[in-house]
Amino acid sequence: MKIFFLNKVFKILLVPIVILATTTAVFSQDPIPQTDIQPYFDQARKFKNQDKIDLALETLNTAANEAEKGEDIKGLIDSLHELALVYLKIDKEGDTEFYWDRASVLLKDVAYPYGDGMHKYIEAILLHRSNRNFQSLFMLNEAKQLNNDRNFYNNLLLTEAKVYLSLEKYDSATKNLNSLIVNTDLYEKEYLTTQAYLTLAELNLKIDNLPEAAKNGENALSLATDNGFLKDIKNSNTLLSSVYERLGLYQKSLVNSQNLVQLKDSIFNIDKNKIEAKTADKIRDDYKTEEIARQEKKIEELTESQNRSELTAILTSAFLIIISLLAVTLYRNNQIKLKTNDLLQTKNKELQIARDGAVQAMEAKTNFLSTVSHELRTPLYAVTGLTHLLLEENPEEHQKEHLKALKFSGDYLLNFINDILHINKIDANKLEPLNMEFNLNKVINEVINSLSQSAKSNNTKLTLEYDSDIPGHLLSDPLKLSQVFMNLIGNSIKFTKGGEVKVIAKLLNKVQDDVTIYFEVNDNGIGISKEKQKSIFEGFEQGSIQINREYGGTGLGLTIVKSLLGLFNSKIELESNLDVGSSFFFEIKMKSLEDISEDVTFEITPKDYDFKNLHLLIVEDNKINQVITKKMLSKRDMTSDIANNGHEAITLAQENVYDAILMDIHMPGISGEEATIEIRKFNQDTPIIALTAISLDDSLESFYAAGCDDVVTKPFKPEVFYQKIGENIFDKRTKKLLS
Repeated sequence: MKIFFLNKVFKILLVPIVILATTTAVFSQDPIPQTDIQPYFDQARKFKNQDKIDLALETLNTAANEAEKGEDIKGLIDSLHELALVYLKIDKEGDTEFYWDRASVLLKDVAYPYGDGMHKYIEAILLHRSNRNFQSLFMLNEAKQLNNDRNFYNNLLLTEAKVYLSLEKYDSATKNLNSLIVNTDLYEKEYLTTQAYLTLAELNLKIDNLPEAAKNGENALSLATDNGFLKDIKNSNTLLSSVYERLGLYQKSLVNSQNLVQLKDSIFNIDKNKIEAKTADKIRDDYKTEEIARQEKKIEELTESQNRSELTAILTSAFLIIISLLAVTLYRNNQIKLKTNDLLQTKNKELQIARDGAVQAMEAKTNFLSTVSHELRTPLYAVTGLTHLLLEENPEEHQKEHLKALKFSGDYLLNFINDILHINKIDANKLEPLNMEFNLNKVINEVINSLSQSAKSNNTKLTLEYDSDIPGHLLSDPLKLSQVFMNLIGNSIKFTKGGEVKVIAKLLNKVQDDVTIYFEVNDNGIGISKEKQKSIFEGFEQGSIQINREYGGTGLGLTIVKSLLGLFNSKIELESNLDVGSSFFFEIKMKSLEDISEDVTFEITPKDYDFKNLHLLIVEDNKINQVITKKMLSKRDMTSDIANNGHEAITLAQENVYDAILMDIHMPGISGEEATIEIRKFNQDTPIIALTAISLDDSLESFYAAGCDDVVTKPFKPEVFYQKIGENIFDKRTKKLLS
């Protein structure tokens, strides 16, 4: 009995390993040829959305065969992924995993970011179907980083919305679905819109908003009918029948029920299901048969050569010995696994509960700080705005001193709020380094110039030692680097009175376009004790209470530096002695762009605009903010109307012509984003500038997706406010005339 068991194990394990080895041999050639099979994918996508599953499978099977004939590995990977998605459509998850596994093997031997992204996307759907929704969201986020294809991104947004719906995160789901309703997808615009309406209807049904559920259901049914999306027609009728029955509209409910009966009799009948199942099973079995035949042919080719035969015999003997040991081990492990399975399941459940609790706690902290920062910014806008207006109205000299003190206090409080929000964003993994070209020398000099007044007031000499061998044009994130330098240099100036602060930038090495640059900020200030150096980079930490009282500050600057450098895979180092001074240093790897001319300008010159006779719409629910914004516009000879909420904004935008709309985002009723989406349905030209006390959950991308042309964060500097208005009205008019 034992021998029979080992024989069986040998046969089962030997075949897939030989197949795997020969598959690698077939597809490891370099360079990798590619064939034009995109038309097959486009046709299959159309068949799939119209629920012509048998035709979709046959088309994709043809694409896979063409890719294999042309030895196009990437095309074959795409074909396997598309087949997996079709099998998901008909709920054959086992077959989906079969094709997903085949693609996994091929992806190991080729660098293909698009394929990796699609692979993670399919895995996310499978995780969602097994109710592992947090893991699904994590996998969707990874897929998003690997693939920027617009159609792929739109489908990912739809899947993400369905996961949010399962987690009862209705606001997040609604945001994704509203974006899809106005999508501009080249391949599946109508299908994605239909899915968005249908999912919104399910969401509103779930929260008992029956009129909205009926409205979205009717929109989905209309689009599905126009485009022949059979399954969506069926699902829309099913949902509407239930909604109208709950609304007491029994005649409408009966109509949808009759539509369902007719669909089941004419389209979704047993014969159709049998044909689709037969086609699906045949294509899967044919693929397996062809795969085995290909591997057998390869094995025959290998055995034709005597040298290869000898090598194969040696490897086979060694392989059989290993398999024998593995078989015994597997047998024993199986017995152990049976005994410990219940314990592992219990522990896994406990770990899942603990993890979900930790995630909820982090979300609660994030939401709390986000709400607090937003609520503080709103009254702070009133303080700074009114102070600016009073300073412009020629106050008396004894009043100026008080107003300047008030402005300084407002700016200080704003910086404090920004620091807390910045730390929170980093903790919540909502910050990522950008990749853009910049001039490092210019970035550092701008920071030094902005801090020169502080250095002068401390009687501190501020110098820069810049290595001339550093390339003039680099690729990295200049904004976050500016924040690092601003915090480090500002920190050194604060603790150095009557001394010197030196900034050093030196090229360590350069290999082709990869450069490593060493940075150092040193001073001869008060220094830091050895015991405090261990905790100086923690939040709200300073040298001592006395230092905090004497020099002020929040103790967050070095924490932000440490966190920002972590985004660059760098680490801040410190050397310091009391009463001698401190030296902070670190290294960052960047890309060099040597082929760019040195006369490229990196700055935009502010323009003076003539705002006279412009008429704007202010959308703002806070009365004080209305007064301030209107007053700031009138200072530049602009007139304005005021809308107290999103509904009024939509009505006024329909009835009047405005040069621009200043849109608050957070308002009762419908939000600024939703109001912008509605306005863009009938007005595509009027610039809309978002004025918002931006919070952690606010996404600039979602503002632009809704139809905003620009974003200004409250409280804002008046010069920035006026500049944004001018750019979005006059500069865009100029571009439009030139085009």
